[in-house]
Amino acid sequence: MSVTIKDIAKKAGVSYSTVSKALRNSPLVKNPTKIKIKEIAEQLGYQPNAAARSLVQKKSYTVGVIWPTVERVAPSILITKLNELLEEHSYTTLLSINKVNQAIATFNRFQVDAIIVFGEHDNVQELSLASTVPILHYGVQTWKDAPTIDVNRQYAIKLAVTHLKELGHEHIAFIGDQSKENTLQRAKLIGFLESMGINEKSEIEKLVIPTNGLELHDGYMAAKQLFERQRNISAVISGSYDLTRGILRAANEFEYDVPKDFSLVSYDNIPQSEDLHIELTTVGVPISRIASEITKCVLTMIESKEPTHSVVLEPEININESTRKI
Repeated sequence: MSVTIKDIAKKAGVSYSTVSKALRNSPLVKNPTKIKIKEIAEQLGYQPNAAARSLVQKKSYTVGVIWPTVERVAPSILITKLNELLEEHSYTTLLSINKVNQAIATFNRFQVDAIIVFGEHDNVQELSLASTVPILHYGVQTWKDAPTIDVNRQYAIKLAVTHLKELGHEHIAFIGDQSKENTLQRAKLIGFLESMGINEKSEIEKLVIPTNGLELHDGYMAAKQLFERQRNISAVISGSYDLTRGILRAANEFEYDVPKDFSLVSYDNIPQSEDLHIELTTVGVPISRIASEITKCVLTMIESKEPTHSVVLEPEININESTRKI
């Protein structure tokens, strides 16, 4: 016979509702009582009945996440942190890399409590209205009634340019995705061009190196192209952490030292990977702050059943050893 919360309540000498709250990590139960109840549940081999809990509380305690890629470092770190925060509130994360309309339909069938959509989509209004559960978007807001968490990417790159200019750099290059249909990445390019005061095509072609994506190989190929044709560049701004890894690999092949031969600023404010030999100067919103804001907003939407306000997070710069004065 399976163990129930009644069995736990009897052994712990508390009410059924106290056990239920403790197992959901509710702040309404004092910590010593919570620890005692969880220990008893483990001793008895208690396994929660998700279906029963869903019927009683009218919640599944699951959140669907629609994700564009699992290959890049920054998104992987973000989803890991987001999952940790949701777990603290007793929510399970279901991840889908299917097409967004298919993923939303699937999550609706699974009766998740909310859906988080990452990336840009043309039919946001249609998707949002078709869903039976609230949707939170991460990216650029394209419909006024779609709750969205965004990052001021344009200002992040301006912070990078300002920092490099203060160090005396004038010949600064930008390596990043310039796809016109990708508004998130386009904002970084606009921030670079505006802060550098560049509008002539010849200058853009000389200082802006386009990539076919945001992964390591893309950064490696773009940096090789830059190093082969430009000898007077004193600083480089990278559009993503994975691009930065590729840039450093190319610099190593050309026997360039960072920051001796050129300074380097990386977009993506994330905990640094151990395989990089230098502490990077970075711009962007810390991953922990993005994950925290997403968690707060999606939980508010679940509890209130109403859309939350959209938020634009302001970036910061972390100065480390990959930039120096010239």
